[in-house]
Amino acid sequence: MGATVQNGIVEKAKRARMASVELANVATGAKNRALLRIADSIDAKREQILEANARDVKEAEQAVRDGTLSKPLLDRLKLDDAKIQEMINSVRDVAKLDDPVGKTLSAIELDTGLELFQVSCPIGVIGAIFESRPDVLVQISSLCLKTGNAVLLKGGSEAWNSNVALFHVVEEAAAEGGEIPAGWIQLLETREDVKEMLKLNEYIDLLVPRGSGQFVKYIQDNTSIMVLGHSEGICHVYVDRDADLDMALDICYDAKVQYPAVCNAMETLLVDTAIADAFLPRIAAKYRDAGVEMRVCPETMRILAADADDIDLKPATEEDWYTEYNDLIISIRVVSGVDDAIDHINRYGSGHTDAIVTSNNDTALKFLRFVDSSSVMHNASTRFSDGYRYGKGAEVGISTYKVHARGPVGPEGLVIYKYMLLGNGHVVAPYVGADAKQFTHRRLSKQFYIPEHR
Repeated sequence: MGATVQNGIVEKAKRARMASVELANVATGAKNRALLRIADSIDAKREQILEANARDVKEAEQAVRDGTLSKPLLDRLKLDDAKIQEMINSVRDVAKLDDPVGKTLSAIELDTGLELFQVSCPIGVIGAIFESRPDVLVQISSLCLKTGNAVLLKGGSEAWNSNVALFHVVEEAAAEGGEIPAGWIQLLETREDVKEMLKLNEYIDLLVPRGSGQFVKYIQDNTSIMVLGHSEGICHVYVDRDADLDMALDICYDAKVQYPAVCNAMETLLVDTAIADAFLPRIAAKYRDAGVEMRVCPETMRILAADADDIDLKPATEEDWYTEYNDLIISIRVVSGVDDAIDHINRYGSGHTDAIVTSNNDTALKFLRFVDSSSVMHNASTRFSDGYRYGKGAEVGISTYKVHARGPVGPEGLVIYKYMLLGNGHVVAPYVGADAKQFTHRRLSKQFYIPEHR
């Protein structure tokens, strides 16, 4: 275990803050070279990473048997060659992305020789707290490096060996060549570190928690640092009366079964009453074969009553409509049309991701416009709500907030901006008073150019 892992949290935060100033001004080419080295190193050291992960999985399996760890967290923990390759591909995709730092967002002439530029810049120091999934460490660190942000990483104890292995791969590969400042990435160790981290508003600019709704709410309630995240992923698919039912079967199966332990998996299926008799028995049979427990409304129970002995059905409670299961459990409700579906989603949903299946474009457009979620989809699985799949290379998380960043947060969500005013001895006095000089406020097409940045 390296010295950088053993230092105290305040010292790590100070080092990250110092490194962030230098990292903010590292050239794009240097950052991209570091990212490609990280991808190559993950590939070269995949056996070491998998061995570390196997140790975590073995302990986690025992914790599941003991009842101290949930099965969804165990599922998220596991790595294999395919997930390692996804990490590698993700880092390489981040390297290919346009650098969001140093872009001129606007330029305006205040007066002759007095020009104001709004230029994108890194946020500074990101504190990332995540449960179980070790690939999150790679996603977040690669995006922070690309955007010039230092990062403090705190993963769950169940993934400690995996996180340490990946941390050292990222840290060492980035350091080669001497272009990336030391200290930009730090790994925290204990649960107590999280409590201390929440107090470090002097050093940390933004917290990104990834985990259960209860976990994210704890972070939000116990810090004065800005938090970017979502409380829960209560995602819906609505099957409309004009849906292609074969398409709907595929989408509803994928959205629930393909990977149920993640925040963009469907938790509630809404079915138009006009096609419920035709559709529900078919999707219920597919869910039965996949081992999905179904918690259903009275109308769904009535329609499936003939098959009740063959299908795992339970009456849905009011609490079920508010529940993120992260498991092979789904709540099902029959609704009277798109307006009823929209009302249900806006009442019970978490603003994460919701989808409609229909061949009626007018109905689809109404759904897309009136459902108040960060991602809204037509004829596609909710599982597409992901930074990598959205072409962002990776994501630091999915935000259901409506300030600064929303939905899967990629590079553009990790930059802010500063104003740069270029004058020639200008002072304010001539612009105030009865005979005040007038501002020109003329829009400029020019860019604020930092020659060494690219």
